[in-house]
Formats: sequence, structure tokens, C-alpha cells
Amino acid sequence: MTAIARSIPADRMAVLFAIMLVAAAGNTAMQSILPAIGAKLHIPDVWVSLAFSWSALLWVMTAPHWARQSDKRGRRALMALGIVGFLASMALCGLALWAGLSGAIAASTTFILFALFRSLYGGLGSASPPAVQAYVAARTDAEERTQALSLVSSSFGLGTVIGPAIAPFFILPFVGLAGPLLVFALIGLIVLVMLRWRLPNDTPRFAARGAIAPYPLSAGPAEPTAEDENDRDPSTQKALGWRDLRVRPWLLAGFFGGQAQAMMLGVIGFLILDRLHLRLKPDEGAAITGIVLMAGAFATLLAQWGLIPLLKMTPRTTVLYGAALGAAGILLTGLAQDLHAIVIGFALASLGFGLFRPGFTAGASLSVSRRDQGSVAGMTASINGSAYIVSPAVGVLLYNWHAMVSYGLMAMFCGWLVLWGWSALQQEDQP
Repeated sequence: MTAIARSIPADRMAVLFAIMLVAAAGNTAMQSILPAIGAKLHIPDVWVSLAFSWSALLWVMTAPHWARQSDKRGRRALMALGIVGFLASMALCGLALWAGLSGAIAASTTFILFALFRSLYGGLGSASPPAVQAYVAARTDAEERTQALSLVSSSFGLGTVIGPAIAPFFILPFVGLAGPLLVFALIGLIVLVMLRWRLPNDTPRFAARGAIAPYPLSAGPAEPTAEDENDRDPSTQKALGWRDLRVRPWLLAGFFGGQAQAMMLGVIGFLILDRLHLRLKPDEGAAITGIVLMAGAFATLLAQWGLIPLLKMTPRTTVLYGAALGAAGILLTGLAQDLHAIVIGFALASLGFGLFRPGFTAGASLSVSRRDQGSVAGMTASINGSAYIVSPAVGVLLYNWHAMVSYGLMAMFCGWLVLWGWSALQQEDQP
């Protein structure tokens, strides 16, 4: 922090940290209460899942655009745009939900308005993270940059833990399940005031562009990086294709593992309501879902911030062990009949996916040369984001048909990844 403070004062780093943390925490808080909202409004589970998928789709579609626009419109302006989208979405969703739960508007109207207002977060919220990364990278020397970017990246991961943990405390008597949304809107407003007050839009010291940010879910920390524009030479760089034999096995691993993880996150809230018989007690269900998601996020952080660096695991090892642990945890969760077993199963699966996700990202990166890093980063971001568009809704559809069909498909994805990846993922560290 002392080295970073020479380039970016501590109070400005605190603002940047808060922007990333709130963007992730608000979304994972909503993730923990969304199944309970559907139960209280008597909305079919699959439609609840699609409302979340709609937001993820918009995030994936708009994130590349906002990553480019931060160079043209200014990093501070893009941060403000993302925060405004976040707080407007939270406030309007909260007000619509409050009106629906109080009986002022019909349940179907409430849900339509809720999904519509969610688009503000998906469409505009993705503007903040790449602007924060670019702001940091443009104001730090090369030796400081990794530490500074790791700091703002950690806030994204911390937000995935904090969101589900504090959301139940904001389920207030007067506003009910709308409480967490309204409180996070207020927090977003405070962060916006901090941004305007403490973060000047000064002249960058270096050229830099923020990376495309993944959609924030209770799936562990993001790994944002910044691309130095001085390292990109379009005249010598050849486009990296999706069929490139060096990177294709890693992308396939990311695709199948990502589908299993997205389905698991999409189904868990509904499984808790059913296995613990909480359909008629949605407020209690939201609180317990928050506990389970928090346990999963902690397990993911343990894998990414503890086990991988401690054991010095290679990309291939992390993918294979992660997929095996993911399959075991998924099956245990699917068979669980009480809270204790659900927490253990979900945490074990999250530990596995916490190993798998950075493993496939690092493997893809190490399989190509330095000049292709920008292309492969875009590919891995697309793989990570696309999993949360359709797979959660498919998982919920299968779950409503038969729970073990859904969980069996997730486990099958992971099992196939272990068997196929054992021979296909032979690449280790490449120059």
C-alpha cells in the first residue's frame, strides 16, 4: 500500500476499492434473495432464473463496449455511469418489489417491472470495473501495477462474500424482501458522492485499458487485469482463432466446467426452499440461502487465495482436481436433506470450482505467446460470461422436473471434464 500510495493516494484507492466491492456485493445479495422473492410472489422458478439471466446477458453484451469507451469518455465518467446504473436498478427494483409485496400492483406486473429495471444493472453496471482497472493501471508504474490491480481485484472477490452475508440483515419489517435492494441503492449513492468528491479526473501517467469484467456472482473473485496499450502492435499481431489447437482444449474445459458451475448457482436457492420446507417462509429461506452462498464464496476464496499459491498447483492440476471436487460436492448437495449437508456439499463444490476457474484461465493464457494475451483474455471472459445466460434457467427447468436430473447433469459435465481433460490438457507452462 505504501508503494501504491506514491502514485494513487490512499483515499482515492479506498474509493476505487468501494466501487468494485459494492458492484459485486449488491449483485450477490440479490442472488441470495431472488428465489425467496419468486416464492413470495408465486412466480414460477424458471422465470425468476430468467430475470437474472437477462441481466447477465446484457452485462456480457455491453462489457466490451464500456471497456473501450473508458479511453474516450474518461475513466471517472465511466465509473460514475456504472454506479448510477447500479443504484438506479437497485432502487427501482426495490420499489417495484415493495409495491408488489404490499399488494399495490399484481405479481405479474411486479415481476415484469423487476426484470425491466434489472436491465439497468446489466447494461450500465459493467462500465465501472474496467474503468477502475484502467484508472489504476494508468497511474502506477510497472512494478506497482500488479499489486494495485490485485488490491482492486480482491474487492470484487470480497464483495461476493459480503453480499450474501449482510443481505438478511436488511430484510426489514416495513419493506420486507425489498429492504436489501433499497439499502444497497443507498450505499451506491454514498459511493457516487465519494467518487465525485474524492476522485479527481487527473491526467493519466501511462496508456492503459481495463479488461472486460466478468458478471459478479457468488463464484469467487474476479481476476481483472489491465492491458498496456504500448504492448499492442496491430501490424504484427495476428488474430487468435477459437479453433487454435493451443488454446482450444482450455476453452472447452472452461465451457463445460462453467456450465456446471452456473447451473449449481442457479438451482441452489430453490433447492434450499424445497429441502428445508421454506416455500411458505421465504424471508427465512432468503437468510439461509445467504448463509449457504457465503460458505461457498469463502470456500472459493480459500482455493484461489490459499490452496493454489500454497501448493503451487499447475493449471492442469487445478482444472482436474477442481472438476473432481466439483462433481463430488454437486452430488452431495443434490442428495442433501438438511442444512448441514447442503452447506458442506455446496462448499465442497465451490472449493472445486474455485480451483477450476483460475486453472482454465491460466492454462489458456500460458498456452499462447505474449502478443496473443489480449485475444485469449477476451475469449476466457466470453466463456465465463456466456455460462450464466442460459445454463441457470436450464438447470432450474431440469430441477423442477426432477432434482437429481439437474444435479446429475452438472456432475456429468465435471466427470467428463476429468476423464477427457486427463489426456487433452497436457500443456503446462509455455513461454
